[in-house]
Amino acid sequence: MQLSITLIIIIITALISFSAFSNQKIINDLIFFPPSITEQNQWYRFFTCGLIHADFGHLFFNMFSLYLFGEFVEKSFASPVLFGEKGRWIYLAMYVLALFVCLLPTFIKHKKDYYYRSLGASGAVSAVIFAGILFAPTAKIGFFFIPPVIPGYIFGPLYLIGSTYLEKQASDNVNHSAHIWGALFGIVFIVIMAAVLKTPYQPIDMFVFQIRSSLGF
Repeated sequence: MQLSITLIIIIITALISFSAFSNQKIINDLIFFPPSITEQNQWYRFFTCGLIHADFGHLFFNMFSLYLFGEFVEKSFASPVLFGEKGRWIYLAMYVLALFVCLLPTFIKHKKDYYYRSLGASGAVSAVIFAGILFAPTAKIGFFFIPPVIPGYIFGPLYLIGSTYLEKQASDNVNHSAHIWGALFGIVFIVIMAAVLKTPYQPIDMFVFQIRSSLGF
């Protein structure tokens, strides 16, 4: 039995996160700390910070969300009309690149901030969630543990608006900027890759078609 890329990511992330819960050195070595990148060229921190989480709740929410959307998105990537046999690896590339891209604005803002640190896979998970919304915009989604009641094409904008508001408030310890940029990257990545590889599947056209059909147009 072949494990999906999604499950492999979840297993690796869970194992490293659990190890870090009781080992501060692992956290210090892997966490996103902009000055270490600026002064010591430790660019790997863009990626390794996605392998550790603040606590079990943080880890569970990210990995549960990744499981719910990732399996569907991974299968969509591997469909004959999209990326075919290369789909699984393109899906992995999107996830890994999302870890980097979602933190670029944060890095620019905090590159000399010795008090700033960030950890978690939320940005990459947001990329997967919005990729799922792009593929199935009329599927119902819920907020946190609220039952799925909102179509994805409504949930997406609300999520971005809410994250933008919370980012401006800066009243919690959550990197909402990573959520925003990760989400947008998930959409842009698929559109660009579909165009570059000249797939028969047109993401934006299909997105609009599904919404129009659900509304009776």
